[in-house]
Amino acid sequence: MSPDSLAVEVLALAATLTAAVALAVGWGAIRGRLGILFRCAAVATCLATTAATGLIWANRQIDAYPTWSSLFGSATGTSAPMPGTPVGDTTAGRITSVTVAGRASGLTLPVYVYLPPGYTVQPRTEYPVIEALHGYPGSPLQWFTKLDVAAVLDKEINAGRMAPTVVVFPYQTPAPMLDTECTNLVNGAQAETFLTVDVPAAVRADFHVRSGGWGLTGYSAGGYCATDLALRHPGEYTAAASLSGYAEPGIRVGNGTENTTYNDLWRLAHLPLPAVSLYLACARTDVFSLRDTVALARAARTPLSVTTSYINGGGHNSQTWQAMEAPAFDWLSNTLGRPLPRTATATDASRT
Repeated sequence: MSPDSLAVEVLALAATLTAAVALAVGWGAIRGRLGILFRCAAVATCLATTAATGLIWANRQIDAYPTWSSLFGSATGTSAPMPGTPVGDTTAGRITSVTVAGRASGLTLPVYVYLPPGYTVQPRTEYPVIEALHGYPGSPLQWFTKLDVAAVLDKEINAGRMAPTVVVFPYQTPAPMLDTECTNLVNGAQAETFLTVDVPAAVRADFHVRSGGWGLTGYSAGGYCATDLALRHPGEYTAAASLSGYAEPGIRVGNGTENTTYNDLWRLAHLPLPAVSLYLACARTDVFSLRDTVALARAARTPLSVTTSYINGGGHNSQTWQAMEAPAFDWLSNTLGRPLPRTATATDASRT
């Protein structure tokens, strides 16, 4: 049983109810000093089990700690379970994973990879790539457990609304409760370098994909990451789709750049704009995301291209991101284009 499993949540709830019943039964039945000790212990147990139940429920929503090793101090996701992989279905993509030992960033983290239908039988095809980034707190597993991304990608590709595309799901933080906002923290985790240098290098080495011109997408903090990384690295990325993102990181980088170069509105006002395309989507009731989406769209100018999409209702939650997910992938695919043939090389035989 993993810490984000339903079984663990049920056990915690059962322990909470047992503690409450024990407290109610024993409160007046046990007297004297023993009764005082019992009541203190029972109250403490009730509080602890109630807190544990709430924390386990929250972890099931965000998958901050998918394994016991990640909960008790190991690096994020080093033992993370693989999402389910369909077998024997030619219309379904395949999910695999690689461990990226980042030479540039110094981070070693697992990365999930969605390979589209037909990938394995077309070794001489060069596929477009999208990096899909998660929110904070959270992990790439949320894409699979909450947003059902593999089924969404299969459906869009099989319907012809999306070209066959390799989609990469990296971790953007080496510890579950360390918020990097995909930046290079001063004297801290070099998340930006991991995502923009180490992950692309590893994916290009292991899979037959385009050498550049990739796309980015993400929800919440991952939406900010997608927009920001595209603006900062136009040589690697040509398009980004943000779902409920925002314009500036909610952390201190360590040198004040959260107010300047990591602030996308500041970049649009003070720096030359790159020739990239952005897709900014949010719910009209998501006040902060709506504010920043409108501000970014207004600040954009040639050669930067911005497309906006709004949905009524919703909010800042997985249900909203599910509604925006397929249109965002379709837009990215239309912007990135289709797979292209390429000449086989000596390294093709070693590629997945």
